[in-house]
Amino acid sequence: MDSTRKKSNIRWLIMILLFTATTLLYIDRSALGIMAPFIQDEIGWTEQQYGYINATFMIGYGLCFLIMGTIVDKIGVRWGYVISMGLWSVAQLAHAVAKTWGAFAVARFGLSIGQSGSFPVAIKTVGEWFPEKERALAIGIFNGGTNVGTIIAPLMIPVLVEAFQGDWRIAFIWTFPISVTWILFWFFKYKKPEKHPGVTKSELDYIRSNITEKDNQRLGWGQLLRYKETWAIAIGKFLADPVWWFYLFWGAKFLNGKYGLNLKEIGIPFFTIYLLSWFGGIFFGWLSSKFLKQGWSLNKGRKMGLLASGLAAIPVIMVPHINNLWISILLIALAAGGHCGWSANIFSLMTDIFPKKATASITGLGGGAGAIGGALAAFGVGKVLQHIGIDGYVVPFAVASFVYLLALLLIHILVPRFRPVRL
Repeated sequence: MDSTRKKSNIRWLIMILLFTATTLLYIDRSALGIMAPFIQDEIGWTEQQYGYINATFMIGYGLCFLIMGTIVDKIGVRWGYVISMGLWSVAQLAHAVAKTWGAFAVARFGLSIGQSGSFPVAIKTVGEWFPEKERALAIGIFNGGTNVGTIIAPLMIPVLVEAFQGDWRIAFIWTFPISVTWILFWFFKYKKPEKHPGVTKSELDYIRSNITEKDNQRLGWGQLLRYKETWAIAIGKFLADPVWWFYLFWGAKFLNGKYGLNLKEIGIPFFTIYLLSWFGGIFFGWLSSKFLKQGWSLNKGRKMGLLASGLAAIPVIMVPHINNLWISILLIALAAGGHCGWSANIFSLMTDIFPKKATASITGLGGGAGAIGGALAAFGVGKVLQHIGIDGYVVPFAVASFVYLLALLLIHILVPRFRPVRL
């Protein structure tokens, strides 16, 4: 058969690279949350100061998310990933020399600068390499790297710390050579679909099968903010993203405080939470894509995907009141899977609605809104736990249970019908 008629699958190899980068990002991002209960006494921070550390990360992440989205739209995904991962890898090393909570805050701010570019780059890459009907599934898969990273981190870090005689600093060092290897491979091997030697005409035609005039138009921030769809996406990120940050930054502290899990014991529960939530994210992303393939409208398909994701989070409200570790783990896993599905559908809406050249910018705006919500949540959670203690977890878990449905209601009121923007 003629090679131009064969349908290559290079786009899925690109997906593997995106998945690997996202996994590395979350290994690095998760390290402090895992180690926090066990280095807190040595560093000497309070619950409120730990909240400040996380809020610093979120503020930097939000501000830089906006900037990096625009930069990526201008310089492209090849250089975008090189700059992003290079910056965050160096900042990750800075954690190993931090000796005060203020130094950790500075290191987290540096980490936020680099990591703020990763999702704008990845979403833009999906927009370039996948047709509309595959984007939610593709995003659900690479976004699963968030779960795999948070699975690997609690499994690997305790082993490494023990191997290095209890030196917690290794938790922030061991991924650096892996990240450098990935950067070099991406820099020398990545090309756009139309320039990639492995992409056949059949695959290129398939990738371009959904391209319309909107894919070739450019929108700046000023134009983007004129659309209700932009604000709807911002609401979806502002209200929902803080829940994921809560699980990531306070999950280990909650399990340590309520169930007394030590560093060695915390790996399997975290493995269970994020493995199941990964499958949940893929399922809800697949569900939305299936609705579209069955002929549902963009509006109905995506909103039903968001609704299903939000319903999965409701039972997590019971977690602080349950004394059985594994029931709590399963409820958190279900809710985290719902969040992953929510994120996959929100990210897909960005590429469904807006021109391809604006996807990084809209991702940046959405991520900035989510980071602002995360910063406010970090201040709030730290303050609640500082004054109430372990019983204070009732508040964030209650918010985590209903905030998705609230967000969907506001989104629907603001945009009753999602459709591609028309200039």
